[in-house]
Amino acid sequence: MGVVGVGKTTVASRLAQELGWQFLDADSFHSPANIAKISAGIPLNDANRAPWLQSLHSEIQRCFLEHQHAALACSALKQSYRDQLTSGLDTEHNVVKFVYLKAHPDVIQPRLLQRHGHFANPDLLPSQLETMEEPFDAITVDADNSVEQIVKEIRRHLKL
Repeated sequence: MGVVGVGKTTVASRLAQELGWQFLDADSFHSPANIAKISAGIPLNDANRAPWLQSLHSEIQRCFLEHQHAALACSALKQSYRDQLTSGLDTEHNVVKFVYLKAHPDVIQPRLLQRHGHFANPDLLPSQLETMEEPFDAITVDADNSVEQIVKEIRRHLKL
C-alpha cells in the first residue's frame, strides 16, 4: 500500500512471483469512470472508491475461501479503506498483512515522470500525500530502496 508511484505494483508482483502467490493489482478493479478521473488527474473521493473497495474486499474473500495466497497492490490510503478491505473476514484463520511502501515525494515524483503505460496522472501525487493516513498496524518499508531490497525486507518481516 502507498501513494501513486511508490512502487506497489512492481513490488507486489515481484513478491508474488518469488513466493508462487497470485498477484492482484487493485488498479484493474477500477471502473471506467474512475480510470477516466485518475487519467485526468482528478482525485477520487470516498464515493468513487466505495464500489472499488467492495470489489477488492470480495476478491480478498475469494482468496480466503479458495485458500490462495495473494499479494495485492493497492493504495489503501485511509485506515477506513483498510478496514473495509478486511471487514467481516475470519482473520483468526486467515491473515491480511498491510505493507506500507513509504518514500519521500522527491523520490516518487521522478518515478512518475519516467513511468509509461499507466493511466494514473502524476498530478495526483499531492492529493494522495494529503489523503494518506499512515498505518499504525502495517509493516513499513523504505521504498527509496531497490525492488530487490524491498522484497527482501518484506519477506524478512513476514518470515517467508
